[in-house]
Amino acid sequence: MPWAHSQIGVHTLTQQAVITGGNGSLGRAIAEAMQSPDWDIAAPGRQELDVSNIALVRQYFQHRPVDLLVCTAGIIRDAPLAKLTDTHWNEIWDVNFNGAASCANAVLPGMLARKTGHIIFISSYSALHPPVGQSAYAAAKAALLGLVVDLAARYGSSNIRINAVLPGFLATRMTASVTEHRRQQILAAHALGRFNTCHEVADFIRFLHQNLPHTSGQVFQLDSRLPFRCSRA
Repeated sequence: MPWAHSQIGVHTLTQQAVITGGNGSLGRAIAEAMQSPDWDIAAPGRQELDVSNIALVRQYFQHRPVDLLVCTAGIIRDAPLAKLTDTHWNEIWDVNFNGAASCANAVLPGMLARKTGHIIFISSYSALHPPVGQSAYAAAKAALLGLVVDLAARYGSSNIRINAVLPGFLATRMTASVTEHRRQQILAAHALGRFNTCHEVADFIRFLHQNLPHTSGQVFQLDSRLPFRCSRA
């Protein structure tokens, strides 16, 4: 069960959260949103937790009970499939899918022992509607959605929740290289004509964990893009 501590004679329980990709804009926002006396939050960046290294992942979680795991770590290497190198393909899968799966695999035994836990995968709108030139990233993020269904069905009877969040286009370091022309094309596909922010997505993740305890196996798309309005340009 979660670690316990006492404050002014009152016995409380501290929940443990790990947010991978903690140096990223979204990871930092989630850590900030979850801040509370009831939470012990770790938000490791790549130097502290390289999710593409399975051995390091196992070592990091070996003696760390986790109540909430948010798999935020991700990279992007946009290129047509014919021009995508094997190295870049493997890097994309090792971080965006294999890394998330390894982290989930590392925390699940402890969650099973305590009969409680929640894993949230950060996927992407590209998983459902991949744009041209993003085949590897879109495929890896789509694979996460299959993992959500499998793990939710397998571990639901042990009170373990598995969900995915599609944040939408966010102003982060990962999207900094997107041209203004392309940014306006993406914006035009949003019915509301505006983007989410990292803090708004973080608030939703906090709400999902704390206020929807009976929700599992679900995929939450948070922006206002509609399939028939998507541009492939």
